[in-house]
Amino acid sequence: MQDLTDARLFGENEQRRFSEICFQIREPVALVISASQVVYLTRRKVIILPFHRFGCQAKLAFLFRLLSRFPLRLLHGIGAVFGQIVYLLSPRNRRIAMQNLAIAGLDSRVSPRESMSHSGRTMFELPWLWLRPQAEVVAKVVEVSNWQLVEAAHAAQKGIVFLTPHLGCFEITAQYYAVRAPMTVLYRKPKQTWLMPLVEQGRGANLRLAAADVSGVRALMKALRAGEAIGMLPDQVPGNGEGAWIPFFGKPAYTMTLAARLAQTGATVLFAYAERLPHGTGYHLKLFPLSDPLSGTLEQNAATINRALETLIRECPVQYAWNYNRYKVPAGANPP
Repeated sequence: MQDLTDARLFGENEQRRFSEICFQIREPVALVISASQVVYLTRRKVIILPFHRFGCQAKLAFLFRLLSRFPLRLLHGIGAVFGQIVYLLSPRNRRIAMQNLAIAGLDSRVSPRESMSHSGRTMFELPWLWLRPQAEVVAKVVEVSNWQLVEAAHAAQKGIVFLTPHLGCFEITAQYYAVRAPMTVLYRKPKQTWLMPLVEQGRGANLRLAAADVSGVRALMKALRAGEAIGMLPDQVPGNGEGAWIPFFGKPAYTMTLAARLAQTGATVLFAYAERLPHGTGYHLKLFPLSDPLSGTLEQNAATINRALETLIRECPVQYAWNYNRYKVPAGANPP
């Protein structure tokens, strides 16, 4: 394995800054630095590293860029270990994962500890996905199933609504499509300002970001009218007034109705996720059609989408984010 301070990988300034950071984290603690955000398709807690105080945002950004130089296999290994640490040290994450698996009836198939290992991989692959050259990133999609669904949607010329749950590597799905055609995805600006340049750098020329507000919804509608693709995470808990209580694995969950509303434009609805393959070898992108028509009310259509998501998640349950608090009550919303 190459020495990470090798001048062939880093210049003198980067080596000096890396040494500074190593000096400052000589007393590691189980502290996680988190950023509430939507990046490309989601809002979530992004855990950066379990380190002591870093001193400034510039050093965090530098560390993020440093991690992007690591091989994907190594990042997945680090992420798996980190996920195990979070499982052991975070009773809340452990409890939510166990409860959600029990609700879904999958607690006999999936260990919450194993699921948290994949959550760690999801977090630590982000620097590589955002900051490596896009051609290198999409080349990691080594297998694609049902791409003919996308080709048929292109032929219909009514736009595509990609629905990608918190399953596998959801970040790479948008990048894979965007190297072929324009795509607009919903996001929230991160509270940590140092993250925003990294988000923008990782999107590529064809991947446009739409803010999660009225202007963003207009941007999504505009893209669909132009026959382009849009993407979002349909299992993200929306804000109060932006969803309805819909069954998810049999229990009411506050569910966005935006996906169902956008599907009313006549666009093709496709579900997508990228299964993470072992040892950092890449991803298997899988696409699925909507099996049942969206011909009811918004709430009925949202329920149809939730049932389709359940089927998708059961295909690869270990890589779903079971520690995500899917059944929480948004601020201001009445419980079911």
